[in-house]
Amino acid sequence: MIKVPMTVRGHELLQEELKRLKSVDRPAVIQAIAEARAHGDLKENAEYHAAKEQQGFIEGRIKELEAKLSNLQVIDVTVVDAKGKIVFGATVDLLDDATGTEIVYRIVGEDESDLKQGLISYTSPMARALIGKYEGDEITLSAPAGQKRYEVIQVRYI
Repeated sequence: MIKVPMTVRGHELLQEELKRLKSVDRPAVIQAIAEARAHGDLKENAEYHAAKEQQGFIEGRIKELEAKLSNLQVIDVTVVDAKGKIVFGATVDLLDDATGTEIVYRIVGEDESDLKQGLISYTSPMARALIGKYEGDEITLSAPAGQKRYEVIQVRYI
C-alpha cells in the first residue's frame, strides 16, 4: 500500500482529533442516547434519532482517522537535508512578478492543505511547479487569467 505523506504538525492534529473523538465526543453522545432513551417511545423521539445520527458520524470519523493514521508517512522537514531545494514540508516565499506581492506557501499533505493559511497540497499545480526548485528560480503557471510568473525568494525548513 502506498504511504501518504504528512507533516509532523498534520499528524499531531489528526491524533488530537482522534483522541478528542474517543475521549470526549463518543462518551457525550452515548450519554445523550441514554438520556433520550429515558424519555420513552423511541419512534417519535427526535433527540434519540439526532444522537444516534451523531454517533454514526463520530464512529465513521474515528474509523476514517484510524485508517489515515495507519497509512501515513510522517515527514519532518527539519531533519531533511534538502540543501536549499524545495521539498515536501518546505515553506516557500514567492514574489508574484505581475503584482510585486510576496506570497508564502508551505507544501503539505492533502488532508492538511488550507489555502487561506498558506498550506498547499503537494499534489496542487503550484506545489508540483515548486518542488525541486531553489531560491532565485522562477516558475510559470497557467491560470484562468493567463500565465502567472513567480520568483522563489526563500526556502525554509521549519
